[in-house]
Amino acid sequence: MNQASIPKGTRDFSPREMARRQYIFGLLRRYFEIFGFEALETPSMENLSTLTGKYGDEGDQLIFKILNSGDFLKKVDNEWIANKDLKKIAPAICEKALRYDLTVPFARYVAMNKNEITFPFRRYQIQPVWRADRPQKGRYREFYQCDADIIGSESLVSEIELIQLFDKALSELGLPSFTIKINNRKILAGIAEVAGISDKMTDMTVAIDKLDKIGWDGVEKELKERGFSEANLTSIKSFFTSEGTNESRLAMLRSGLSASEIGIKGIDEIEYVLNESAKIGFLNGQLELDITLARGLNYYTGAIFEVKAHGIAMGSICGGGRYDDLTGIFGLPGVSGIGISFGADRIYDVLEELNLFPDEIGQTTRALIVNFGENESSYCLKLLFELRKRGIASEYYPEAAKLKKQMKFADDKKIPFVVMIGADEIQSGKTCLRNMKTGDQVQCAEEELFDLLSTS
Repeated sequence: MNQASIPKGTRDFSPREMARRQYIFGLLRRYFEIFGFEALETPSMENLSTLTGKYGDEGDQLIFKILNSGDFLKKVDNEWIANKDLKKIAPAICEKALRYDLTVPFARYVAMNKNEITFPFRRYQIQPVWRADRPQKGRYREFYQCDADIIGSESLVSEIELIQLFDKALSELGLPSFTIKINNRKILAGIAEVAGISDKMTDMTVAIDKLDKIGWDGVEKELKERGFSEANLTSIKSFFTSEGTNESRLAMLRSGLSASEIGIKGIDEIEYVLNESAKIGFLNGQLELDITLARGLNYYTGAIFEVKAHGIAMGSICGGGRYDDLTGIFGLPGVSGIGISFGADRIYDVLEELNLFPDEIGQTTRALIVNFGENESSYCLKLLFELRKRGIASEYYPEAAKLKKQMKFADDKKIPFVVMIGADEIQSGKTCLRNMKTGDQVQCAEEELFDLLSTS
């Protein structure tokens, strides 16, 4: 007999964990709607051609492909197999794939439904995504993304709004402090331009995106392997090793990128966003220009974001950025969009490690009615359904077990109240209500019982 197991990088969620996850999803959903976003869902699987080529070579390798049904080898040339030519074999045997993120499917949706959409279109989406990544702490193969996107507008006001959404939602979740990192892909394009490596910008950003994990020595090694010269490395290193305030970094960039038109445009955009965001102010977040922030996804063209929580060793818990022509791939050119994603699984880990979940989360059943036997059963069942009718989550213990066992059941499930109705209570028209936290018991009539369970 095979031992029961699940694939690596996936997880079961207990009722307690589900209650906490729903708390996160519910709060994010509320803030998405406060900010004017509408709900959307897309299929778990997409055509493989929809996904490939949107995430860079490394991202494409992490797409979970779905094997064609039936004779999946009928389109495969034997020469491909002999040469182990995976780039030809994969699309021949796999026409579909599990979605890698929510942004590309969203762009596909917009292109397909452009005549029914009112632009600018603000949508939010809370669904799972899949990546064939190496599982580790905070990194899973199946995980939820909670996205908010604004498409159909180039206004920098959208960047400011999404920064505020980060700040308000994460502060409401209880994070005491966190940093919202911001950069602009136009600045990175400017750095590549002045370094004479515009044709290798993607290689540069993919490597720079790993700077906090492998350090400059690791980045330098990777860039050399990609054909970067010593002169190239010297030129770009000064930009990515600078420190100081947002203002001093902007001044350094203006000086170093003065000959790059696209670089200066990126600086102007980010300076406006920083200044206007500062005027609004923040709750628990702080906004920081991080020139090393690259986000390796190919489709980003302007502002890019990441959020890191303080006081815990964890990667980014949120991210996002502007994409100017992602829908053009699907036949709808010239439509600019910007979006952010809350990493619900990493946010969960942060809240749990920092003990930030409210105590009352997971208390589904409000009251347990003790089962004293058949004689009292009809009365208790009638009361049970009356409690539920009034919106009070209630259970009736299914068996006439010993009182100690029923009390332990309530205690183990953290049910705050127990209702006891024996023959004496039925005769007197009163019920006995026990507070499981304090141990106090009161005798009360039914209407009083309903009031106490509704307000206590």
